[in-house]
Amino acid sequence: QVQLVESGGGLVQAGGSLRLSCAASGRRFSTYGMGWFRQAPGKEREFVAAISWYSGSRTVYADAVKGRFTISRDNAKNTAYLQMNSLKPEDPAVYYCAASRVTDERPSVVAGDYEYWGQGTQVTVSS
Repeated sequence: QVQLVESGGGLVQAGGSLRLSCAASGRRFSTYGMGWFRQAPGKEREFVAAISWYSGSRTVYADAVKGRFTISRDNAKNTAYLQMNSLKPEDPAVYYCAASRVTDERPSVVAGDYEYWGQGTQVTVSS
């Protein structure tokens, strides 16, 4: 099994930046596709960003965050990141990190494709 722990959430002013981290406990981190999802109160969980296994050469972003958010990974540290810039009032939510036991390089935007999930970290944006 894989344990995922998110950190870096908090309160930030609109237009500001925040970096979320996702630390994984397993020994096969580099073989997982990694993704970020978010869920606001009263809304369904939605896809945010995903990155391919190993070098992470392929990334996919939701339209709402393209050009503002960047997903990355550091396999030596067993950690994935979500750099969030130019935060908007519609961005506040609980952000979840997820890991998928993939067999190819294609990132997935589907929550059901991810086997392991963190507990989430709250992001709040003030105006």
